[in-house]
Parts: sequence; structure tokens; C-alpha cells
Amino acid sequence: MSWFGISRKSLLVLVIGGLVLTPIVACGTAEEAPAPAAAPAAAPAQQAAPQQPASGSQQAAAPAAAPAQAAPAQAQAQAAPTAVPQSAGSSDSMMMAEPKGILSTGLKEMGPFFLHPSTLGNPQIFVHGTAPIGEGLLQEDVNREVLGLLAESWEISDDFLVWTFHLNKGVQFHKGYGEMTAEDVVWSMQQWGLSKHPRAGQLETFWAERDGSMIIDSHTLQVHTGEPLVHVIAQRWHMTPGGASTFIASKKQTEELGVEAASEQMAATGPWEIVDHRTGEFWRMKAVRDHWRHTPAFDEFVMWEIPEESSRVAGFKVGSLDTFLMGYDSIPSVLDVEGAELMKVPNAIVQSLRIYGNWYPVEGVEARPGYDPENPWVSPTDDITSPEWDRARKVRLALMTAIDRQALVDEILSGNGSTATPIHSYSGFEHYLDGRDWEYSPERAMQLLEEAGYPDGFSITLTPALRGAPQEVESCEAIAQMWHDIGLDVNFQNIPYGTLRPTLVGRTYQGATCHAGGPLPTPASGFGSYLTENPFNRGLEHQWSDDLMRRAMGEVDPDARELMERELGQFLFDHALTDLTYYNIDAIWPVGPRIQQWGDYVRRSDVRQINGYEYIKHR
Repeated sequence: MSWFGISRKSLLVLVIGGLVLTPIVACGTAEEAPAPAAAPAAAPAQQAAPQQPASGSQQAAAPAAAPAQAAPAQAQAQAAPTAVPQSAGSSDSMMMAEPKGILSTGLKEMGPFFLHPSTLGNPQIFVHGTAPIGEGLLQEDVNREVLGLLAESWEISDDFLVWTFHLNKGVQFHKGYGEMTAEDVVWSMQQWGLSKHPRAGQLETFWAERDGSMIIDSHTLQVHTGEPLVHVIAQRWHMTPGGASTFIASKKQTEELGVEAASEQMAATGPWEIVDHRTGEFWRMKAVRDHWRHTPAFDEFVMWEIPEESSRVAGFKVGSLDTFLMGYDSIPSVLDVEGAELMKVPNAIVQSLRIYGNWYPVEGVEARPGYDPENPWVSPTDDITSPEWDRARKVRLALMTAIDRQALVDEILSGNGSTATPIHSYSGFEHYLDGRDWEYSPERAMQLLEEAGYPDGFSITLTPALRGAPQEVESCEAIAQMWHDIGLDVNFQNIPYGTLRPTLVGRTYQGATCHAGGPLPTPASGFGSYLTENPFNRGLEHQWSDDLMRRAMGEVDPDARELMERELGQFLFDHALTDLTYYNIDAIWPVGPRIQQWGDYVRRSDVRQINGYEYIKHR
């Protein structure tokens, strides 16, 4: 049956679940903050950029109602299918005072504004979702519980093959494109499957037209996935925010305007609607009055692209920015601002070394253009028992052995992190690796290089992936110096993520990246970025791991899946292949004197970027 046929049928510590919010308040009296400048220091003054409010002293009305009843915690939910009774949405708009003033944030990189499910990539995917402009079917709350967002509830059949989504009613698209229906959901999700989304391959399969998939009525739809799927993995493909998040767009808008025009003025469903944007400068949004879920307290919201940390700090100090992506060495400057506070999210980010080029032959897949066995870290054979493979393994192990992980935590992160995790997907699941951890020994690293045939070192490119994580450039520069100290010639390149990512998608990048990600609900959640059919890749394709990762992602028995996740994690570690974690990060966000903290509403699905802006209130 066709999809589009209608069938019949947060030094005070507040502990909030898994989140510790540590407000740190600057000294001084609670006087009214000075009127902010017209625009952040980094914005060109001569252009007609969005303007800040003259005053932010008035306080908004009562806060929104607390989220509705949560779904079972993910750790509990892995064992069996789940029926989620209620979304986190609440019709609290009428409780809010009229939105007023301008909320401003400073980000490192946003890229040009274009939002369309069929063309969207990163950084735009995770930037827009932090506002959010668009909303997904699901979300992960501050306690890591999965809740409905656009989906009021959903059920998964006992055989993990059929998902039924019940949509919230009365959800309006921006720009007058009417109410969201099941048809918009199916159309949007199928568009994601055609895109450069990190999980495009899985989304295409999940939402393919097949028997058992149908639109039941305007706000109910049923999806037959074709094969069993682990719901704690598949749920993340339908969440906002995140680097692999999705949102629902108006089908009618694209039909009327076309993809390009619609992408520049996207009609989605979030509490912020895009009204203006200028590449390399800002995205300006307005609050959606009477939003189905939550009307923001601020009338406008501006995201400023300010690559330099010093400029973001300057903007915060003069009151042009209410919050911003902050490096830890800026904390003293932030706390010098009267009334400023800090909000901390522990173990929020996993920062890893990804080594690219180990794209070995996989049945049915064309040879990758970036596969070059002349690179010392790449083997000319995929035989893991061969001498050639072992030489490349020693090179990769030397790269990791040369990194002083604890020094990075102490000096780069000012102690705001740990070295608990050796492999990215195994944050929280370190016991699966049976005590494996990285040794720091420059002497051992140089010995490994000599054994591999490179006593005088070699050249390698190292690039920080700019995804919003604190100190991502500084830590990567420190690693480059550590590699230089063992004799390597490091080509360090600091380029926009929008420039780097296509080379990762195209499997043409050769070298390593410093790459941030978030903790996952189960290790197999990260395996999709190794699979051949997905656009984004973490630097490895190997027939053995490809096969086992597929099986793990489809294994609905948690005990059986754990065995495969253990085997794969130990394989990644023992061969030092990629996603080699050098530290975990505690995210710390500055809170300006005009605004209140909003820790209850942080979404844990991705906290590399600040999120939950719609819940920020006037102080």
C-alpha cells in the first residue's frame, strides 16, 4: 500500500537526575545590567545586522509547566519494546507573557543557512536543532529519558518490526503552511533518506515503502521497518537536537517553492522561526506566538557566528551576548561580569582521535578514493594476521601512545573532564573493554615507529573538526606538538567543518581529526558511521567489522548484542583503528546577567552546542 493512501484502520550543586548543574555566580550586587551594545564585537558594524534590546530588566511570566510523564529510562528500555504514553509537549503558551527583547548567543561556526531534509548536512543539522527551528518526532530529556516531541506517543511491536506513531494535533508549520500531518512526517523522513545525513542509509531503509507501512489517519502512521531494529538506536535517528538529528518540514512548502527556496526560509514546527540570515554573520529568528509546545520569553533570537573566542568573550562582557560557546580559559573573564553565572553539564562530550584511510574492500562497494596503503597508518591488506597489517597497527598505536591524555585534561580543560573512556562509543560502557586503556609513553611510541619501519617519522595531516566542543582546536594543537616530539611532520589545518565534512563523506580525507561526539545509549548506536551505505564515515570500512556491526545494530536481545559490542570494541582498541578517545568533557555554558539558567530543559541527546534556548527566561 502506498504511504500516502489512507488506511482503515544544570558553588551550589543541583542534582537533577543524571545532570549536575553548577551555578557559579560572579561577585557584586544584583544591579540592573548595563544596556547591551547593538551587536557582538565580531559583527560588522556597517551592516544592518539584527539589533539587541535596549534593556533586559523586566522579568517574564511564570515558567512553563514541567515536562509530562517520561518514557522509561533508556538503560531500562533496552530489554523490551516500549510503549510511550505521552510526549513532553505541553500547551503552556497561554501561561506565558508576550515575548519581548532579543536573546543572543555566539557560536564558532554555523555555515550558510539552508534547512531542507533532502540536502541538509552538518554543521547546520546540529546548529538549527539547538534552537530549535525544526523539531523531531522524539527527544532525550535532562535525565536521558526518551520522550515524544512531535510524536505524542509511539509503540513498537513485540517483534521490533512495526512502529506506530501518534502525532500531536494542532502543530502548525511556520509561515502559514498549515497543520503538520502524517503525510508531512513520511515525506520528510523519506527526504532524509536521500540526503547526506549521517544515518541516511538507515533512514532510507526504515521509511521505505513496503507492505505494513501506512498512514492510518491524518495524525497516526505505522512503519514496518523490514527487519528488527534496536529501538534505543533507531530512536536517536528521530530526535532533536544532535549531529544525526532529524526534523519535520512542510511538504506543501517544497511543492510550492522548490527545494532551494524552501531551504532558505524553512517552514518547520519549532518555537523559533527563521526570518533573516547572512552567511558568516548571523541567523535571526522570531518567537512563534502560541506555539503548540512552548512560546519563548524572548521576541527574537539571534545566533551570531563568531569564530574567535576573544571576540565572543568581548561580546559577553559588554552585554551583546547572553551566552556563547566558551573555552575554559575564558571562565575568569566570564565571572568578572557582574551577575554572570556558569551552568555545567558533566560528561557531556567525548573527544576522540579519528584516523582516516582504512577503507578496505567490502563486497559490493567500489574502491574508496582515499584508500592509499602508501600512508603508514594504512595496511595494503585487510588480513589482520598479516605483517603488513601489524606494521600499520603499530603506527596507529604510536599516534595514541604519544598523547598525554591527563595533561590535556589538566591543562587544556582546566580539570573539567576525565580520561575514563578509551573508545568513543563506549562512554559509560568502558567495562565492555575488559580494562583496556591507552598508555602514555613517548619512548614507547618512538619504539613502535621504529618497529614499523619509520624511525625518522613521516608526514600526517591533523584537523580539528569544529563542532562546538570546548577547546577542540587547542587540544588538537597540543596533540600535534606531542606528535612532533616523537619525530612526526604534522600538517595542522584549521578549516571550517563545512569544508572538512565533504572529504569525510567522500572518503577522500587522509590523516586524522580531533572529533567530538556525545555519549550513546548503547555502543551499537555509533556503528552506523562505519557502514558503507551511510554518507558520513569515521575512517574505517572492513568486511569483518561491517558484518558484525550490522548484526549488532539489528540484535534486539540486549545480552546477545552486548557480546557483539564487546567484541567490536576490543577489535577497535586492539588494532587502534579509529575513534580513539583522549578525554571526556564537562560542558560549561556562561549565563549572562539578563537571563536565568534553564538546566531543567537541557536535552542530553547532544550538548556539544548550547541547546534549549526556547526555555531561557528574563532575569
